[in-house]
This record gives sequence, C-alpha cells and structure tokens, in this order.
Amino acid sequence: MSVAHGIRTLGVLGSGQMGLGIAYVAALRARIPVLIHDRSEVQLQKGLAFMDKLLDKDVNKGKISSIDAKEARERVTIIAPERGLSGFQGVDMVIEAVSENLALKQTIFRSLSAELGPEPILASNTSSISITKIAAATIPEGETASSEKGKKSASRVVGLHYFNPVPVMKLVELISALQTSTETLDRARAFAIACGKEVTTSKDVPGFVSNALLMPFINEAIMWLEKGVATRDDIDTTLRLGMNHPMGPLQLADFIGLDTCLAIQQTLYAGTGDSKYRPSVLLERMVDAQWLGKKSGKGFYDYTD
Repeated sequence: MSVAHGIRTLGVLGSGQMGLGIAYVAALRARIPVLIHDRSEVQLQKGLAFMDKLLDKDVNKGKISSIDAKEARERVTIIAPERGLSGFQGVDMVIEAVSENLALKQTIFRSLSAELGPEPILASNTSSISITKIAAATIPEGETASSEKGKKSASRVVGLHYFNPVPVMKLVELISALQTSTETLDRARAFAIACGKEVTTSKDVPGFVSNALLMPFINEAIMWLEKGVATRDDIDTTLRLGMNHPMGPLQLADFIGLDTCLAIQQTLYAGTGDSKYRPSVLLERMVDAQWLGKKSGKGFYDYTD
C-alpha cells in the first residue's frame, strides 16, 4: 500500500551543491514549491545560477522540455538571509543540508522546532551524524523526552541522505532516529520516491550503511598514497579498471570534498572508537592546507584548468 507524502511545500536549508540538488529534484520531479534559505546572499545567488545551469543542461540533452524547466524554476523561491528560519512558516517539510557538524545541526533543529511548531517533518541530509541526537534537540524548552510535546516533536525528525550530485545519483538513504514515528518514515520514503529516487534504510549508527563502508575504503587509499605504496594514478586506475568502479577512491574523495571526508571520518572514529576509522594524517594536512578537492580547485587532482 503506497503512502501519500503530503508535502505541499518543501523548505531547504542550505544552498550549496547538496541543498540546490535537493531543491532541483523536488521542484522538477516531485513538482512542489520549494523555499531555499541560506545565511549567505552570495551563496543563494550562486546556487540559483547553478540550478539554472543544470536545467539548461537537461533541456539541451533532451532529458526535459523547456516548459518543464521553466515550471521547475518558477517553483523555487529564495528566503532572504535576514528573514531567518521564520521564512519556512507554512512548509510541510524542511530538509537541512549544511556542514557535517553536530552542534550546528542541533542548534538549527532546535530553532526550527521553536519557529515552526510540532507539525512539519524535519529531515537532515547528514551523511554520518546521529539522527537520534539531532531529534533530541527539537524537544521544546521545559518539556522532557517522555512528555507528549517532547515525543511529538522528536518523532517528526528523520534522516534523508541524498547523494552527490543529487540530480544524477539514484539513491536516498533513509535513517530512523529512536524517536522517529512510522508515519514520518513512511512519508519521508514516499517523498524521496516522488523525487525519482530509490530508497534504502539504515539503522542510526555512525556513517549509516553508505559511509561506514565507503570512508574506510577511501581512507585506506589515502594511507596507501601517504606510504608510497603506489602513485595517485595507479591507485585510482587499479580500482577503476580492476574493480570496475566509475572513478578511483582519490578522485571520489575530491568530488565529495576532503573536508567532508575528514568530518565523516572523525564522526565515525568518535562514535565507534574503532581504529579503522582513524583519519589519515595526509587527509588532515590537506584539509589544513584548504586543498578540499574539486570545490576548491585542488585536492588529489588539480581542477584549475
């Protein structure tokens, strides 16, 4: 039996590559109005320019019609930075897509809960952080986790982990907090499907399924490079041609963002205490140098040309 997601208007918090990608599939595939908020006006304008580029590209490739592109773009509205989270009043779901930082996400979800009340679904696009910890931050001041208001507020928090680049990648990972209600899970799943995605589920463990498996693999490749076992090109070529991966682990790390890889590794290591998740020294130093991969123009590869 299919479940109606009931999302008539979506809020997206964060206008970086992930946030814009989520807004893109929601407006184009789910065909619903989307409100995007970011504290940076520059980032908002940059994000909208990126969306326009994606829509033009899909029209030119014949994937969508120019009418579809125009209608999708008209469904997207900016919430100015000065309006803050109150600009999301009236939405049925907010998807947070900001940096992988627990304290930041807890602050955001606490504010969303206070501003929007207990009804809208609050979803996080986190790729590694505990949804249960995020959900606990939504309990209203003066309430407890076991009070009716406390339980209701936390029960509408869920993990919706889209993959980068969102318009291309087919998967969404669905994660339930201990507090998440069955209704929230079912509606979140139905919404992801409406966005044209396939959905897998994971328990709320550090890194979930995807990054708990992927990050040790990437980290080991970085350690192999650090130790001089093989060159960058030989490592990536071995995995591409020998294991039929679309790209090698070092190039993949660049596309994810080395700062994001490091943040996930640190979350995994802190959450499990398992040494297999300890970040390599080379990864830490590259982030220190602001060599963050494709988005900064330099990582394991050079992207300045």
